[in-house]
Amino acid sequence: MSVKDARQIAVTALCKMDDKASWSNLVLEGMYGELDERGRAACSALFYGVLSRRITLDACITAHSKIPLNKIDSSVRVILQCALYQILYMDSVPAHAAINSAVALTRKMRKASASGFVNAVLRSFLREGEKIPPSELYVEYSCDAGLAEMLTDTYGEETARGILGDSLLPPPTFLRVNTLKTTDTELINLLWKRGVKAEFDDKLRHCIVTRSGGALHNLPEFEQGLFHVQDRSSQLCANLLAANPGECVLDVCAAPGGKSFVLAQMMKDTGSLVCCDLHEHRIQLIEKRMAELGITNIRTVTANMSEFQPGLGMFDRVLCDVPCSGYGVMRRRPEIKYKSPANFSGLPELQYKLLETSSNYCKAGALLLYSTCTLNPDENDAVADKFLLGNPAFTQLLRKLTLPGENGGDGFFTALFQKQVQS
Repeated sequence: MSVKDARQIAVTALCKMDDKASWSNLVLEGMYGELDERGRAACSALFYGVLSRRITLDACITAHSKIPLNKIDSSVRVILQCALYQILYMDSVPAHAAINSAVALTRKMRKASASGFVNAVLRSFLREGEKIPPSELYVEYSCDAGLAEMLTDTYGEETARGILGDSLLPPPTFLRVNTLKTTDTELINLLWKRGVKAEFDDKLRHCIVTRSGGALHNLPEFEQGLFHVQDRSSQLCANLLAANPGECVLDVCAAPGGKSFVLAQMMKDTGSLVCCDLHEHRIQLIEKRMAELGITNIRTVTANMSEFQPGLGMFDRVLCDVPCSGYGVMRRRPEIKYKSPANFSGLPELQYKLLETSSNYCKAGALLLYSTCTLNPDENDAVADKFLLGNPAFTQLLRKLTLPGENGGDGFFTALFQKQVQS
């Protein structure tokens, strides 16, 4: 299929993001259809680019439209967003080509009556020098106003700008070598033979970084279970638990399983690793991938882990990676940027409940790791502080917040506790 087809698919996918709450990767994966590799790359670049800058693009539309933004047909608005994104941020697309394609798309998508309007808005934008209107922080970086305020209040404006600026950049892809089946060097060599430009992470063993994306899932090496895709910060999180061969380990909220797989490999596929999740279909994802990776020491359990499950037993290591607002992974899932912190006000209560319940599975001397991929202090420090205050049997060994892009990876919060051994 042509790049024009890729553009229409991107517009249709963006319209679907407006129609229902869904993860961007799931929406786009279901619409690629028969696009070849070039078409998929073009479609993905436009889709995620527009999704990450929609508020900024809307500000440009508003400045050049005689029709109020909320009165513009939703698909016409998306066509305008895509054209403006191409003009502003895609050097490979000439401005006149972006305009002509946008006008043509109105006809292909049965919006021919809006073709003149689309042409007028875009040509007005060009005449005025292709300038983004002066705006507040949340418009400049295209995010929820409450999020911009929370980040500024918590980290200061300079750091907030750095976080939001990082959310506009394409993320690298990190792989975790499956040490049960191969070595770092062997995998690197295999990937280069496939044309994948992969490099060793200079600070984290068994971690490989590449700028390749979804095509990795089609590689024989992926299907053979020689690696799994996992962000660097997530790998570091699992490493903190320092699981040893022969131990009993619990992963409280395990799906989709990345940290569990790292733990299993650290344990050399010995001992016992219990992986829990609330949803059966997510447990099935873990089971499928663990079979491909050749992992046998995992036992999966479908359970509500905010309630104590006495039948699970006691453990040497417990990982409590809780559901969170996800502000640390905005560059991978741009839709998160448009959700206000107020939408997640109920999460800290659930997070604390999961952490406190998880502590009941700890043997004397056991390690308990609390983690999130968010930057909201209400979900991070506040939960950790509350836990320490209410659970004197535990001491804190480490607490760390990694900001997005700080080590190349996503934003992540970790707090490591140890249950005291009574004398």
